[in-house]
Amino acid sequence: MLEFERELDELRDRIVGLEASGNVDLTPDADRQIALLRLELDARTADVFSKLTPWQRVQLARHRDRPHVLDFIDRMVDGFLELHGDRLHGDDMAIVGGMGTIDGRRVVVVGHQKGRGTRQNVERNFGMAHPEGYRKAVRMFELAERFRIPVLTLLDTPGASPAVEDEERGQSWAISESMAVMVRLKTPIVAVVIGEGGSGGALAMGVADRVMMLENAIYSVASPEAAASIIWRDSSFAEHAAQALGLTSDALYEAELIDKVIVEPAGGAHRDYDGAASNLKAAVVDGLDELASITTERLVEARYAKFRAMSAHVEQPQEAENSR
Repeated sequence: MLEFERELDELRDRIVGLEASGNVDLTPDADRQIALLRLELDARTADVFSKLTPWQRVQLARHRDRPHVLDFIDRMVDGFLELHGDRLHGDDMAIVGGMGTIDGRRVVVVGHQKGRGTRQNVERNFGMAHPEGYRKAVRMFELAERFRIPVLTLLDTPGASPAVEDEERGQSWAISESMAVMVRLKTPIVAVVIGEGGSGGALAMGVADRVMMLENAIYSVASPEAAASIIWRDSSFAEHAAQALGLTSDALYEAELIDKVIVEPAGGAHRDYDGAASNLKAAVVDGLDELASITTERLVEARYAKFRAMSAHVEQPQEAENSR
């Protein structure tokens, strides 16, 4: 339970307790009280979530109950067939990829998969991909291009795996190769940050024609803790770093670094998987339909121009020299 959710959870527990105590048949007074409490819960939820700080959104993006890639695939993609392995080293369980359909539209889906509980997180490496994971993703991208199938990537990782053995197997090269392939890929690409979009580990699969974020997701060049360690030499300044990084969906949309913010159900995606998946699916379908009308040549040109235009800076005028 997150601290800012505590009051909401206590009110929610009170409602559940009243419903349980009344068994099947509730008295009119109890029924009225429950209805009033539900209205109060809705109002308080709307108030709390309208005032979230960047650090609180970081906490929501990392929430242990937040839906992961396979949770969305189960609710969005029909006939999903998962593919395994990079045809070189092995199968990275931190990356999930395969083919299926979304509302009758063929699509190749690739995403980072976190685990639930210690065993699954170890198996999935907490969603931090190894080089073979990115090579598996590239294999999926090239398969999509070969059969002219659009690509959907779902980003949710603290970053790429930093282990020494990953660097020895070419982690940096694998990330750069994935980005290079996506830049020139001759098929539509939609990328959605569904949780944590951390550093190059996320950007490796984020070069897309349409980049979207769930409302409470985050997307940044570095985690708040890493940024705080670099700037203040103290990771305890993570909350300050989160404010300065501009990593929230609304900040990134305002900066024109993403194309769309996907609204989450009241109380966050972890409260309503089906509602979150429904909103995500609608946004993805709209994006795919929009891209379907663009020629392949124009698609690649526009994608390249889109990411080239993201590097901007402002030069301050030089101060006039003081007269002697």
